[in-house]
Amino acid sequence: MFVKMFTVGMLATNCFLVGDRESGEAVVIDPGFDRESEAKAIFNEIERHGFQIKYIVNTHGHPDHSGGNRIMKERSRASILVHEDDASALSDPPADRKLRDGDSIEVGKIRLRVVHTPGHSPGSMALHGKDCVFSGDTLFAGSIGRYDLPGGSLEELVNSLKSKFLTLPDHIKVYPGHGPVTTIGDERRSNPFLQNFDWVVFG
Repeated sequence: MFVKMFTVGMLATNCFLVGDRESGEAVVIDPGFDRESEAKAIFNEIERHGFQIKYIVNTHGHPDHSGGNRIMKERSRASILVHEDDASALSDPPADRKLRDGDSIEVGKIRLRVVHTPGHSPGSMALHGKDCVFSGDTLFAGSIGRYDLPGGSLEELVNSLKSKFLTLPDHIKVYPGHGPVTTIGDERRSNPFLQNFDWVVFG
């Protein structure tokens, strides 16, 4: 599985190009770019590897993760995918397919499983690959996602972290929505928000 990370936009969002070299199919996750130069760098990489973009996937509907959807769709004609609970956040253009927990996204021999991880937003989701997870804005290296934005929920975020991430094996690589790549094991051992949840107070 080919994975290339681009850091784009005013909020330094991680956009991922994930491709299957054998079939030439690929998916772009969270195209949050807001400058033509950023879009050009991504398309240059797509062309360099001869990939055909099959899907554009937003781990959630916030603009810093979906702002480049229109440009990406116009140039690739790929379908836009987002969880059904965040679909209303996309309107220009709207989602072509609304995802649910347990759905699969397949590009060539790559299979990414949709895992609903609400808390940062109602429709936040992670994408689980064979040895990795694209965590969106739920889990970061040394931190966790915000829950104080509209539609956010501390209780749901904590439940997502406990039941959807801390149950994964230590070797799983984490590709987050912002910041450096990490692993589940590193976060289990050193992320202060995951050491214990005594700081959590549900109002």
